[in-house]
Amino acid sequence: MKKRAEKPSKVDKVDSAIEEEPKPKTADDYQCSGHLQLEFPELCKLMGVKEIPSVKVKRPRILESRMTKWSPGRCLQIELENEEHNNVKEVKISGWTVDELMLQVLSKILPSLSNLLCLRMWRIGLTDGTFTSMKNTVSLCSNLRKVVLEGNPLPEQSYHLLLGEDSMLTELSLRNNRIGEEGARLIGSALSNPHSANKNLRSLNLAYNRIGDAGALHIAQGLRLNRSLLSLSLSYNHIGDNGAARLAEVLGPFALTHEEIVERRKLLIKGDQSNMVQSSLVSLADSHEPALSVPSNSSLDQISKSAKHTTKKRDNPKKEEKPAQSPAAKKEEAKVAKKDNKAPRSQAGKGKDKNLLVSEQEGTSPSQAVEVTVDTVIPLLDPGIVHTGGKVIHPGNTCLTSLNLSGNELSEQSLKVFLSSLESQCEGGLLRLSLSKNRFPSDCDTFLKIQEMMSQKHPLSKNSTSQMEDEYGEAKTSSPA
Repeated sequence: MKKRAEKPSKVDKVDSAIEEEPKPKTADDYQCSGHLQLEFPELCKLMGVKEIPSVKVKRPRILESRMTKWSPGRCLQIELENEEHNNVKEVKISGWTVDELMLQVLSKILPSLSNLLCLRMWRIGLTDGTFTSMKNTVSLCSNLRKVVLEGNPLPEQSYHLLLGEDSMLTELSLRNNRIGEEGARLIGSALSNPHSANKNLRSLNLAYNRIGDAGALHIAQGLRLNRSLLSLSLSYNHIGDNGAARLAEVLGPFALTHEEIVERRKLLIKGDQSNMVQSSLVSLADSHEPALSVPSNSSLDQISKSAKHTTKKRDNPKKEEKPAQSPAAKKEEAKVAKKDNKAPRSQAGKGKDKNLLVSEQEGTSPSQAVEVTVDTVIPLLDPGIVHTGGKVIHPGNTCLTSLNLSGNELSEQSLKVFLSSLESQCEGGLLRLSLSKNRFPSDCDTFLKIQEMMSQKHPLSKNSTSQMEDEYGEAKTSSPA
């Protein structure tokens, strides 16, 4: 008789069911795909956030102007590109405290937003500790270029960490953060010092702080060797004539300090050494003679064998027979010969071509070879630097195009320094200089001359004499009446 098939027991079924059940997700295992509206609340639950902020899509500006600028309650305002949910280009957080737990959520979800360009944070209650976590999150966002951090005073004033040499930010707003002299010193050093400089930041807004004259000196020091910053706002910072004069002096010719001269000499020595290496490489590439070396025994044997072989060929009067060629092949051979004859003419005598030749021998690509020949301008090696009266005179910072000093304590005394510096700027230099609401009459001669000069350098400024408020309430015009 056949045995009946054994049926699986109920215990086995229960065990298999337990094995098939997926394990609950944890925050560490959670993988963000860039869909912030869906993934943000899920990640908050996994992280144990009790009060989960809502996510609201930013409305068009026409409709938003009729509403309050900042949504009440705990929420994240986002702006989408082309109305695609996984294409967030701006995130705005305002009016509620972002603690360490929430920063852990943001540190996981913000870097997943590959198209995130702008992050706005207004009065979010940052501390020195949470600011460090936020700075690390900003550095993880590959395409983030604009950060607005306003209304967040920090005891240690460590805002300069966002301006590190490796920072990729191009726009930074630090309005209303109670930044004083120490914070200005750190920011000025981050902008530039004799040994390093920020190379990416284009716009810096420091309005409505407490920088004062002492802080303005540090900012001016940072502008000496910075060649990336185009727009700087120092409005409403209690800056007087002393600080404003130092800012104006940087725009015109100034004498290098001892530390800057020492660093300049080091750069010149490095440049001479690199030029010597390049010239030696070029000479090796141009020379057709092989490098001298001591022959080994095996190489001598090979040389003797090759010599015997050549003597046998010379003794044999018969020429080597070549295979018969068709007329078409002969024409191709003639074309190749013509190209070979033309090649040396294009390579002769030019320094760039020699450098390209060396790079090809070293196995680099043509694009890399071009980069070798192009020299980047270093401020301490500016060709306009001159030696006069025992001093080394730098032509000044002509890269800064917009400077806002409205709402400070400037008198006509500092305006004269600005006028002198602006007259010395031959090429480039300031196109906008906002000096409204200071301690000088609007009809004083120096101010009128500055206005006329600005209108000649930037014709559009003639049509922008009225005060226009941007979305933060700060004037953008260059030469108001």
